[in-house]
Amino acid sequence: MIFLLSRSLTVVVLGVQSSRSLFSQLLNSLFHAPMSFFDSTPLGRVLSRVSSDLSIVDLDIPFALVVSLGTSLNACSNLGVLAVVTWQVLFVSVPMIVLAIRLQRYYLASAKELMRINGTTKSALANHLGESISGAITIRAFEEEDRFFAKNLELVDKNAGPYFFNFAATEWLIERLEIMGAVVLSSSAFVMALLPAGTFSPGFVGMALSYGLSLNNSFVSSIQKQCDLANKIISVERVNQYMDIPSEAAEVIEENRPAPDWPQVGSVELKDLKIRYREDTPLVLHGITCKFQGRDKIGIVGRTGSGKTTLIGALFRLVEPAEGEIIIDSVNISKIGLHDLRSRLGIIPQDPTLFQGTVRYNLDPLGQFSDQQIWEVLDKCQLLEAVREKEQGLDSLVAEDGSNWSMGQRQLFCLGRTLLKRCRILVLDEATASIDNATDAVLQKTIQSEFKHCTVITVAHRIPTVMGCDMVLAISDGKVVEYDKPMKLMETEGSLFRELVNEYWSYTSNGNV
Repeated sequence: MIFLLSRSLTVVVLGVQSSRSLFSQLLNSLFHAPMSFFDSTPLGRVLSRVSSDLSIVDLDIPFALVVSLGTSLNACSNLGVLAVVTWQVLFVSVPMIVLAIRLQRYYLASAKELMRINGTTKSALANHLGESISGAITIRAFEEEDRFFAKNLELVDKNAGPYFFNFAATEWLIERLEIMGAVVLSSSAFVMALLPAGTFSPGFVGMALSYGLSLNNSFVSSIQKQCDLANKIISVERVNQYMDIPSEAAEVIEENRPAPDWPQVGSVELKDLKIRYREDTPLVLHGITCKFQGRDKIGIVGRTGSGKTTLIGALFRLVEPAEGEIIIDSVNISKIGLHDLRSRLGIIPQDPTLFQGTVRYNLDPLGQFSDQQIWEVLDKCQLLEAVREKEQGLDSLVAEDGSNWSMGQRQLFCLGRTLLKRCRILVLDEATASIDNATDAVLQKTIQSEFKHCTVITVAHRIPTVMGCDMVLAISDGKVVEYDKPMKLMETEGSLFRELVNEYWSYTSNGNV
């Protein structure tokens, strides 16, 4: 009882420590992975690693390991005792062990690949299920429920197929091991029967066959448990694949930290900036050179795919420059830590992001501001009444993705976060593209009043948004086409900005907006 209890506790303690270590390394690797990893990796593939594979690592592998070790030690100890007491049993056991090992290797070559395929198909299933849930409204609107349901069943079958084949392969192995053991024992008994009388004593024959049968059973069980462990170890292999993802740059570089009040002016200078998303892909930005003066309001315009969002990503170092540099208030942002950079910049994205929790948590996730400051910000971004109507005030619930708040309110929440941070540089990445005109007016008015001493960089979706800017940067195919005051560009014949404005008003006058 003492030994069994000690073994169980040891397995649990070591299993928890191993699982915690793998989970910590995996989570650290995923959270520090560059955006290019998430752009090229389906969400279901990541979810299958951190859910089903880690579940196997947590619950199955420690106990499969101890059972495999136990059955293997049992088989080896049986063989050792028999070899000492009755060495002739080796004539029966050795051929059986050699054949069993060969069968095991033959089985594992296919079984491991089947488990890898099972993990891959599980990722596709999880990804499709997540997409179906998030797009349920669209699916119902187009009455495509049956098609998505059939697709889900098809993916379930594809995922279950490799698992079923692995189960069949295991039964194939066990059947052949049993047949092999029966053939070896039967042959041994037949040979003993053909030998002249008196060669072996009757007691020895019975004991040898009995021990041979016991040894056969223990080796069959040992091989079966070893194969089961080998199949489950594939989950560790899959988790390990995501533990060595090349990470982003360091969060903090101690020897090169900016001043606490950086940036003070908010000037941004781009010097021959070239960007590509991966080493083997062509350039997206082709040597952009310009300077945004501090406290200016800059509008960035261009057609779809011109590189506007890529330029903003480079500003936050979501994509590292292939060549060139970005200077903010005389500091090369490539030389400082990512935390020091991103914490000093504000952004209101096109797709507002809210997290499950409370209003207070979504506005101030790090708990740096008082309730009074949060209420003041809510008042400035026209959310005061909406939050006060809730019974719990700042502790009111925010559902996953902010689904219990309207799109405009979610955008205003993002504005509230930026107001609390009081950044010298604010980036609007087409922040008004998915909201109504009334919310757009509130957003623009608040930005003009609260960020009048800050540098505001606006990626424009609605051309009128940038008409009040100090400067307009027009980009085409990753190159700077023009950079000047908006009215001057409007007066220039053949100007790209002028063409975009004319197209917008033509589109509007036809009743399409």
